[in-house]
Amino acid sequence: MMTDTIRHHLSPEVLAAYSTGDLPEAFSLVVATHVSLCDDCRATLESLDAIGGAVLESCAAEAVAPTSFEATMKRVTGEDRSEQQPRPIRARGLFPAALQDYVGGDVEAVRWRPVGMGVRQAILPTAPGSSVRLLLIPPGAAMPSHSHRGREMTIVLQGAFSDEGGRYGRGDVEMADDDVRHAPVAEQGEPCICLAATEAPLRFRGLLPRLTQSFFRI
Repeated sequence: MMTDTIRHHLSPEVLAAYSTGDLPEAFSLVVATHVSLCDDCRATLESLDAIGGAVLESCAAEAVAPTSFEATMKRVTGEDRSEQQPRPIRARGLFPAALQDYVGGDVEAVRWRPVGMGVRQAILPTAPGSSVRLLLIPPGAAMPSHSHRGREMTIVLQGAFSDEGGRYGRGDVEMADDDVRHAPVAEQGEPCICLAATEAPLRFRGLLPRLTQSFFRI
């Protein structure tokens, strides 16, 4: 349990959007990762799911084809459910199970790519319309000052960083939007590893980050 060390939580509005399936896939991954680490937000989400279930139960039943469930699962997974093999149970690690599913394992399975100043990233495959990436920031390193075109949601998985919004350690989530300009700095000690979802490319103040951001897809 990590709730005692988590200071920055998801808002009820974000949890409600996740519960109803209204979040883009990239942001849903960040939410799933956070609720795996946070007892408080997981309890809130369970309450929201229960409310949604009660609403569904109050609706009139509709007849569906016997194969509807299999067809739905095939669309969700892109596979024929009858041909799927059971997934191996993963040992505990730095990444919660939801994130391990996207990475294909724990942190040692990440295919990092350098983006400059010692920072590395790994863009994870998700549906179009938003993007999500793992970032590894060396101790003491600072990200270039930037603002946003839409939402940004970042969860810390290892280490910590600080910016104009405060200090963020493992499990903490920072929400940013068009009104936020910041330059996160990783704390000394172990590298800071974050999972960050964005709706659109960032707005960098410096010339070099602006020149290279299309190449690095940030």
